[in-house]
Amino acid sequence: MTRRRCLVTGATGYLGGRLVPELLGAGHAVRCMARTPDRLRHRPWADRVETVRGDATDAASVGAALDGVEVAYYLIHAIGSGRDFEDTDRRAARIFGERARAAGVRRIVYLGGLTPVGVPERELSPHLRSRAEVGRILLGSGVPTAALRAAVIIGSGSASFEMLRQLTERLPVMTTPSWVRTRVQPVAVRDVLRVLVGCAALPDDVSRTFDLGGPDVVTYQDMMRRYARQAGLRRRLIVPVPVLTPSLSSHWVGLVTPVPSRTARPLVESLRHEVVCAERDIERYVPPPDGGFLDLDGALRAALRQVAGTAPPARPAPGDPQPGDPGWAGGSLYTDRRERAVDTSPAALWRVMEGIGGANGWYSAPLAWAARGWLDTLLGGVGLRRGRPAPGRLRVGDHLDFWRVEALERERLLRLRAEMRLPGLAWLELTVRQDEAGRTVYGQRALFQPRGLAGHAYWWAVWPFHAWVFGGMVRNITAAAARDDGRAPRGTGRPAPD
Repeated sequence: MTRRRCLVTGATGYLGGRLVPELLGAGHAVRCMARTPDRLRHRPWADRVETVRGDATDAASVGAALDGVEVAYYLIHAIGSGRDFEDTDRRAARIFGERARAAGVRRIVYLGGLTPVGVPERELSPHLRSRAEVGRILLGSGVPTAALRAAVIIGSGSASFEMLRQLTERLPVMTTPSWVRTRVQPVAVRDVLRVLVGCAALPDDVSRTFDLGGPDVVTYQDMMRRYARQAGLRRRLIVPVPVLTPSLSSHWVGLVTPVPSRTARPLVESLRHEVVCAERDIERYVPPPDGGFLDLDGALRAALRQVAGTAPPARPAPGDPQPGDPGWAGGSLYTDRRERAVDTSPAALWRVMEGIGGANGWYSAPLAWAARGWLDTLLGGVGLRRGRPAPGRLRVGDHLDFWRVEALERERLLRLRAEMRLPGLAWLELTVRQDEAGRTVYGQRALFQPRGLAGHAYWWAVWPFHAWVFGGMVRNITAAAARDDGRAPRGTGRPAPD
């Protein structure tokens, strides 16, 4: 593929932040335009791109950002910014098209929304109507434009997918608007990104819209049930209620899920339209990968991958949670985090941490740990009967009562994965570090990824006991380490702010 100089707008957003590493991986040079460039500073690829400050409604900054660019990706929109978002989208698109033509840009690539066949534009929801108008403005700019149109994008962090995820996980029984029976053609974010990258090499005489969708045409009801199956949840009972208006539906989504109502409302209003591809012409120019586009189940599996309690890989898969995703994206991961400074050596603290479990216990609330072990045994779990494999050094894979060692870095990290019966996944992470003053600091995180409504209920049922159990662990582990090293502990052991 010929190397292009590319501009990515919306690089702080969902798709833009995922597109940048894909373009870099294909050998392109990338410039990112952002209103707040500092938001890109900690991305893994930040030192490989040029970042410029720009506002899509400011012609001068847009013109400067487009200078010397061959391919410009337009991935910004004003959804959720207020009632006048259509005017803002219209003005920004006109400025971008005019400045791209003046700068000699060879191609614009835009991703909008798939619109229903045969429905007049004036009858579309405001969100879809605005996305269609932006595509029309860019196509009329005089710069060859690929205006891609996709329906629901399946990937962790996508607003549409997060609504699906949160509703399905939290509600085993749902009364829903009638739009759950609307047909839609979802597409995996992996495949959207592949097409976006491939559009950089489109012939100069190609300037048109392209429909973009996966191989499955389903209803939203089907998607919820298939999500539940892929997530290991029980089958969801869905009861459509026709009296729920888009306004009421968006407030309902905002109440049940962490997706803000201002984001949910324009998306919910669009769900009444059937959005199915009328053509697949883009495949003539950007061939699908071997095996074709991911089907819905494959896309859901990719989106469900979690990196809980672990550091993300250097280049996460497109469907994974990534830096810059909204705080409500990526599913629920509850955290109890505490730390305490102690006047002892890292080696002394590590000896206590590595000796945890078995006959040594868990350094807090022994009756509570014993009761949890008995309960786990009654439920058919392993309970506390396994103990420790040996009093000496631990290794990855060793069992510690109803935990298993998942990661171990001596004098730095001990992470345990729960093997008890739980409505979700749980980890306990113990760390050693030194602060700026050279003091040894003990860190402790309990993480829980709930499965369904039972998982959320479990976390909040045991949460009142965390100060007793986990707070006691912090105090007693650091005290034991100080005694081992002949010094007294200090610090509060209070929960650290998230």
